[in-house]
Amino acid sequence: MHPKTREILKTFEEINKIPRRSKNEEKLALWLLEWAGNHNLEAKTDALNNVLIKVPPTPGYEDSPGIVLQGHMDMVCEKCRESGHDFSKDPIKCVYDGEWLRGDGTSIGADNGIAIVIGLVLAESGINGEIEHPPLELLFTVDEETGLTGASGLEEGFFEGRILLNLDSEDEGIFIVGCAGGQNSRVYLPVEWEPFNYSKENEFRLFRLSVEGLEGGHSGVEIHRQRANGIQLLARVLVSLKEKVGKEDLRIVFFSGGNVHNAIPNHAEAFIALSRSKEKQAEDFVSGLKQTLRNEYAVSDPEITLQLKEVENRVIFETSGGKVTREKVTRREVPSDRVFSAGTEERLFGLLLGMPHGVHRVSDTIPGLVETSNNLAIVRTGENEIRIVSSQRSSVMSRLAEVTGKVETVAKLAGARVEHECGYPAWEPDLQSELLMKCKQAYAGTFGKEPEIKVVHAGLECGVIGSKCECIEMISFGPTIKDPHSPAERVFIPSIEKIWFFLENLLKSYAPYQ
Repeated sequence: MHPKTREILKTFEEINKIPRRSKNEEKLALWLLEWAGNHNLEAKTDALNNVLIKVPPTPGYEDSPGIVLQGHMDMVCEKCRESGHDFSKDPIKCVYDGEWLRGDGTSIGADNGIAIVIGLVLAESGINGEIEHPPLELLFTVDEETGLTGASGLEEGFFEGRILLNLDSEDEGIFIVGCAGGQNSRVYLPVEWEPFNYSKENEFRLFRLSVEGLEGGHSGVEIHRQRANGIQLLARVLVSLKEKVGKEDLRIVFFSGGNVHNAIPNHAEAFIALSRSKEKQAEDFVSGLKQTLRNEYAVSDPEITLQLKEVENRVIFETSGGKVTREKVTRREVPSDRVFSAGTEERLFGLLLGMPHGVHRVSDTIPGLVETSNNLAIVRTGENEIRIVSSQRSSVMSRLAEVTGKVETVAKLAGARVEHECGYPAWEPDLQSELLMKCKQAYAGTFGKEPEIKVVHAGLECGVIGSKCECIEMISFGPTIKDPHSPAERVFIPSIEKIWFFLENLLKSYAPYQ
C-alpha cells in the first residue's frame, strides 16, 4: 500500500470517531478548525458551519490560479436492523476486508469523508514539501445529504477560487460533468382511529409484520437497478394478506419504513391486530409470499425476508415525531386500544401503492442516463397523521416539476396535504471546458488511458455552487465506493491511491511555466 493511501486511511479512521449525521456536523467542523490551527493554516466557518481552509501555494506556484477542493462533512447513517450502533455518539468501526474498507453493519461514511481526508493529507503534503500545488481552498460543506443546504447557503465571497474539484463521485476513472436537480415532498395523511378491544373482539392478538433483507442503496446512483422498495413491498403484502384472511380479521395499528430521503428504503414494519382464528392461515400465506417475492427480485434483492411475529400488547418500539428527517428517535408504545379506521387503511394503501417510485424517464440524448426518477423514501405513523417523504430527481427541470406534480396528485387523491421543499438545480454539462481538457490530459498522462466522461442522476453540490458563482469551472471525481447510503457501503482501497496520483499530477500541471 502506498504511504499516502495509508495516511489517508489513518486520517479517515480519525474522523470516523466523530459523529457527523446530517445537521449535526458541529463536532467535525470544530475538529477541522483545530486541525487547521495546528498546521498554521487560515480557516473560517460561516453561519451554517461550512468550513474553509486556505492552503498557500508551494514555491513557484504563487501566480497559478486558485483551486477549490470540495466535499461535504455529513454522512447518511444507515445500519443493519440488528445493529445496536448509535450514530449520535458511537465511533464508526472501519473493517478491512481484503482490498475493501467497510463498516461493521453500518454505512461507513466514505461518502463523503474520503474527500475530507484526501484534502487534509494533500494540504499537509504540500506543507511538508512532498508535492507541488497552486493556492488551494479546502471547502467542506454541511447537510449535503438532506438537501444540499450547506452549499445553498454559501455566502458570496466565502471562497475565491474559480476552479472547483468536487471529490464526491463514486467511480474512479470516471469524470462527472453534470448531475440531476432534485426536490423533496412531504405528504401528511390524516389518521382516523377506531377504538379496539383485543380480548372481546374475536380474541385478537398483536403481531409485527416486517419486510427486511433488502439491498436499499442510493436513490440516485442505484435507482436504475430496480431494487425493491420496502415501503411499497409491505403495503402490497398487507393488502394481499387482508384479502386472504378477511378485512375484519386484520387491522392496522402502525406503519413505518425507510430512514432518509436519498436511500431506497431497505425495510418497513407494521403492527397489526390479527384474529386468533386466522393466525395459521396468515403465517402460511406470508411464508409462501416470501418465496414469491424472492423469485421476483432474485437478482436485485435475493435475501428478502418477511416475518410475522406475535408481540405483547403495548410493546415498546422505536419511532419518532415531527419532521421526519430531522427528528430525534424516541421510545413510544404501540396503542393497545385502537386501530386505523377502514377509511384510513384504504387511503394509506392507495397512496403508497399509487405513489411513483423508480425510473420515470431515461435520457433521449445521453445513453444509459436516468433522466427522471422518484424515491418513496420514508413513512412514519404519528398521533394525528401519517408522514411520508418522497424525493424526486431529474436533469431536466421541467420534468422534475412533472414527476413532483404526480406525487402531489396521488397524495391529494388520497386526502393528504403536501409540502414541497425548495429543491436544488441541475448541473448542465460543458464538454468543452478547459478544466475537463486538463483533467483528461492529467489522467491519461498518469495511467496511460482516457477516463470516462459522464453525467449522473445523483444530486451534486456542483449544481448549487455553479448556480451561485459565475465563471466557475467544475468537475467531480472520487475513489470507487459501492452501495453508498446503505450498511453495505464500502470503498475500494486501490482506487484511493489512483485518485492521489491523479490529483498530484493535475495540480502540478498548473505550474505557471506549463
